[in-house]
Formats: sequence, C-alpha cells, structure tokens
Amino acid sequence: MTSIRWTVAAAALLAAPVLAGCSAGFDANTNKPYAPNEAAALIDNGAYGTRGIEIPQAFILGPDSGAQLAWRGSAPIYLNILNTKGAPDTLQAVSAGDMGAVKVATPIQLPSNQLVNTGKPTPQLMLEGISKGLRGGETIRLDLQFANAGVVSMNVPVITRSREFKDYPAAPNATAAPTPSASPSAAATEAAH
Repeated sequence: MTSIRWTVAAAALLAAPVLAGCSAGFDANTNKPYAPNEAAALIDNGAYGTRGIEIPQAFILGPDSGAQLAWRGSAPIYLNILNTKGAPDTLQAVSAGDMGAVKVATPIQLPSNQLVNTGKPTPQLMLEGISKGLRGGETIRLDLQFANAGVVSMNVPVITRSREFKDYPAAPNATAAPTPSASPSAAATEAAH
C-alpha cells in the first residue's frame, strides 16, 4: 500500500468518531443537562404543572455512592415548588404510601409566584421509618397535600450523595454496602498451597 493510501486510511479512521458524534446532533443525550426530576413529573393534560403548582425539581437524598440507607432509617426530601396561582397556598402534609412516614417540620408556606425550596437551609421534609433499604436509583411515589390545590401525586427518585449532591448533609443511618468476601473454594485453594 502506498503512503498516500495509508494517509487517507488513517485520516478516515481518525475522522470516524468525530463524524459519528456530529451525526447525533443537538438532541443527543450527552448534550442535555441532567436533573434528577424535571418538569415531566407534573404534566397534566399536556400542560406543565397542575392546579397552579409546579415542581421543577424533586428528589430524595439517598446514601453515599456504594452505601445503603438502612431499613427503618430516614432520608431528606428536597422539593422546589412554585405556586403560580394568584393566592398563596400551603403544603400541609406529604405521604409516601407503604415506604414510610413523611415528617413535615411545619406547614410550608407557598407565596404566589415565588420559588420555595423545602431543603434550604435545612430539610423541612423527612422520610422516616423506611420500609426497605435504599441504595439510590429507586423511585418513591409521594402524595403532596396542598391547602388549596389539593393532592398532587408524583414519582420522586432516590439519588445517591455524589457528583453535584456530594455537599448535601449525609442521610442519617446510612451504612456502607457489604464488601464481597472470598468464596470458600478460593480460600480452600489458597490454604492448600
């Protein structure tokens, strides 16, 4: 093969990944920002939000990566809530079905057209008495009871305390995942040597 053919072949080989990446376009999954729960949680009849309530971000903070929230443990719930009605509203209660009880520190006031974060400066919602260990990646259905908007239901992800969430306070009762041990046959083989 001549040097010109080698050069053309090498250029084609090097250009293939670049061209493949360009063919994904602006709608590629890697070109979109990630958030644990986007607005799709509250799309009602083709419109964003329901009954004047919008929740652009919602998550339950799980354990550190590789760890597990213990059975009967607790985890903070973080919600960003926007009340778009003309009148103020109040988040009065939250239930998580059979996953545990949700403790609401005090009723959360939702002034009109003001974003309220239930996790700052400290979490105001806590999932307690978790009915099974959580590692992150699960979703839990929450029913939010508002004074005026009524009940708003949504599936909220449990995320690990990593990446952009690593600076959040650790969930109480998180335990490290068990480390794998040597299998009995491997130990017996080593003992025989």
